[in-house]
Amino acid sequence: MLRYTLKRLLSLMISLTVASLVIFFVVEVAPGDPASFMLGVNAQPDTLAALRSELGLDVPKIQRYFVWVGGLLSGDFGTSYTYRTPVSEMIAARMWVSLPLALYALALSTLIAFPAGIYAASRRGEAGDIGVMGATQLGVAVPNFWFAMMLVLIFAINLRWFAAGGFVGWDEGFWAGMHALTLPAIALALPQAAILARVMRSSLLDVLGEDFMRTARAKGLSARQALWRHGLRNALIPVLTIIGLQFSFLLAGSIIIEQVFYLPGLGRLVFQSISARDLIVVESVVMLLVFSVIIVNFVVDLAYAAVDPRLRSRT
Repeated sequence: MLRYTLKRLLSLMISLTVASLVIFFVVEVAPGDPASFMLGVNAQPDTLAALRSELGLDVPKIQRYFVWVGGLLSGDFGTSYTYRTPVSEMIAARMWVSLPLALYALALSTLIAFPAGIYAASRRGEAGDIGVMGATQLGVAVPNFWFAMMLVLIFAINLRWFAAGGFVGWDEGFWAGMHALTLPAIALALPQAAILARVMRSSLLDVLGEDFMRTARAKGLSARQALWRHGLRNALIPVLTIIGLQFSFLLAGSIIIEQVFYLPGLGRLVFQSISARDLIVVESVVMLLVFSVIIVNFVVDLAYAAVDPRLRSRT
């Protein structure tokens, strides 16, 4: 297990290195100069040069890359060009919106997907199975921002049960904050629940065809008892993998939803920073999100290897 862990750790480090290179140089080659954006088109050359020197934009890109990576390793994410505040403080403030939103959406997705997938698998080929699979196909096909707009139209504008956007802040109380995140969480959760329900159904159907399930039935267990006592537990491994990956996606992929609901989260911070050409913020936030995705994958790989020793022998 130690050898497997070290190999996966080496792979993680290589992935992070490649990701940092791609993120930095893709952002840096994008058109638009931050100093010119801040001072405007009529800025004097000497003033522009002074600001570029102040922001550290007058040094070679490769040198700036190593300075940026060194800062990340030491916990220093740099200082925002636009707001002139530490990027780490901006990320911490926005994380208190994005992280609860991702966890809320993941909980809703799981609560919807598990019963739907189990129900569809237990009624394979019947009307219930067809109905669930049709609903999940619709959930996969329809983008989450359309769900978001429909939720705003129905529950915020027509029924007035929720606000159309904004976040009251956790200072107003836990339930007030969760109430503000409910519609965004539902919009994020529905497409993910559709994917997870399909994976749950497929995994259960594979397990139900195994020999040990037929043995359980032969010993006198009903189909329902065999499913709950033996089938569900063995079908959870691929499902848990998808849940781990979905959490990374929900944390990193909520830019559009945060824009629709005007939530002050990481996604909206990235969007605003791109618009303002605040490169250091964009690079640091995107790198943090990529890091979360890679770390989740790393943990899932280790969990798989701990459960199934055959994976360790293949590497």
